[in-house]
Amino acid sequence: MTGAAFERFSRNRPALLALLALLAAAAFCTVGPFFDPAAYDRAYPAYVRAPPSFRAHPSEAEARAALVGAALRLNARLDDVDLASRRARATLMSPRPIDERELAYFERSGAFGAPTVVERRDDGRTLVIDAPFDSVRFLAGADANGRDLLARTMIAGRISLLVGALGCAVAASIGVVWGALAGYAGGRVDQAMMRVVDVLYALPFLFFVILLVVVFGRKFVLIFVAIGAVEWLDMARIVRGQTLSLKNQEFVVAARALGLKPASILVRHVAPNLAGPVAATLALLAPRVILIESFLSFLGLGVQEPLTSLGVLAADGARHMESAPWMLLVPAALLSLILLAFNFLSEGLADALDPRER
Repeated sequence: MTGAAFERFSRNRPALLALLALLAAAAFCTVGPFFDPAAYDRAYPAYVRAPPSFRAHPSEAEARAALVGAALRLNARLDDVDLASRRARATLMSPRPIDERELAYFERSGAFGAPTVVERRDDGRTLVIDAPFDSVRFLAGADANGRDLLARTMIAGRISLLVGALGCAVAASIGVVWGALAGYAGGRVDQAMMRVVDVLYALPFLFFVILLVVVFGRKFVLIFVAIGAVEWLDMARIVRGQTLSLKNQEFVVAARALGLKPASILVRHVAPNLAGPVAATLALLAPRVILIESFLSFLGLGVQEPLTSLGVLAADGARHMESAPWMLLVPAALLSLILLAFNFLSEGLADALDPRER
């Protein structure tokens, strides 16, 4: 981007704010998980669909419920429960000796840390245990499996942005080369290459994705294969049209007259003048790629557990919209922010790099 183009872009307030919003979203999704103590794939059975709150879990009621649930798994009953100072001290009584290895149920509930046996009586049928509270906060709530929604949203945003970046890279690497060669060659070569594009346009995209999943299984790399197989077509057509107009310009005609080879002309003279349209198209293509990935994940054809994407979270949230609306609102808000920012950014780049403004 030249100095004049950057100055025009900086005067475009919506585009500049969109760029800042995208950088903030990328930083949130990339750096955020390192500051969130909850792992995106850890489930807390005691906090299924917990609402957003700054309050630390477990509360006293949640701790008692978790104690009762773990005791039932041990086929024991509780006695003398004390929940002072964020620690649980209780007596477990069972008609048979209690296997201390089964005390891991208390830790698996997500409400407590590793319990310790304070006292053992009646040949192991009575145990006095002490377990610290495993404090956790769900700033954006928890999902239907008791997993931290904020941590999962950050990982989902990272996956969606990665898909968008790689999808644009595939579109640029294939579409620019194909379109530039077709436009500069012209004639029968151009006609043959663009007929290939037309044939690929006619393929049903969803059927193509389902066929890939059936043949190769549900693999994350298939998302890039499926999206890359079709999203470079628009780029190829745009680049071809720009190349057709550029190859008749005076500087290209002069380069041919000087004896430069076609490859050199394409690299030195045509490609730099394609930077503006390609940049604007990529900024507009990125939200399309993210939407396609979200749609595939919404249908269950995208990323698989324990990974997630914004489409997967939106699908889960839609199923629990009435009982846990935050499960839909949080990922939908991030997805909407990313898509709107890319749209405003593409408009700003198109205006700033418009050759008529030079």
